Amino acid sequence: MLEIKNLHVRIAEEDAEILKGIDLTIPKGEVHAIMGPNGSGKSTLGYVIAGKEDYEITEGDVLWNGESILEMAPDERAIAGIFLAFQYPVEIPGVATMTFLRTAINAVRKARGEAELSVADFMRMVREKAKALNVSQEMLKRPLNVGFSGGEKKRMEILQMSMMDPSLCVMDETDSGLDIDAVRIVSEGVNALRGPDRALLVITHYQRLLNYIVPDKVHVLSDGKIVKTGGKELALELEEQGYAEFIAERAA
Repeated sequence: MLEIKNLHVRIAEEDAEILKGIDLTIPKGEVHAIMGPNGSGKSTLGYVIAGKEDYEITEGDVLWNGESILEMAPDERAIAGIFLAFQYPVEIPGVATMTFLRTAINAVRKARGEAELSVADFMRMVREKAKALNVSQEMLKRPLNVGFSGGEKKRMEILQMSMMDPSLCVMDETDSGLDIDAVRIVSEGVNALRGPDRALLVITHYQRLLNYIVPDKVHVLSDGKIVKTGGKELALELEEQGYAEFIAERAA
């Protein structure tokens, strides 16, 4: 279970506070969505969970399975089962996609005390999962994300997530820049990971992604605080009404 308690965050060496007391609990087996206007702190929340540098936690805690993760390095969080899918996956020239995947997977498996995958087992797994996500063999032969379209990068990232088998998946605006077909394919890959032993946090601006990845709960984040929580129908309300009332409250 993910537990966020009174989390206050600012950019290191800056006075402006971005997150202003977040309280959030996501049990395993559930999918929660974070929605909100630009600048509300949605991506910051995902980065802090994953351990991205440049942020200072001034108060509060983040626990995964009852253990605080704030002192863990990003690789230690990955070993603990935490995966962040970025809004804009980066290109890494010179790093072969298949080499990256096998190295990352076996590093995590070794750290968890599991046997590393043989070349044959790895190839079998990656081909099976890549086919389900419409990731071509030609894509797998390229350097990581180099020359990929936005949809290809997102499918590749969901492939990484599927192969790493995390227990907490944080998706930062996974639908950003995707057409309808790409949203559907990516969502099918995410839905395949739903299960009683995994929690998912989906960060998005738009309700359309939640037509495919149907959340158990929706939280509205505005000005660094969760200002409203509801069921999946809340996303439909936001689609119709927008964030005007929350922006007005912030300005008041």
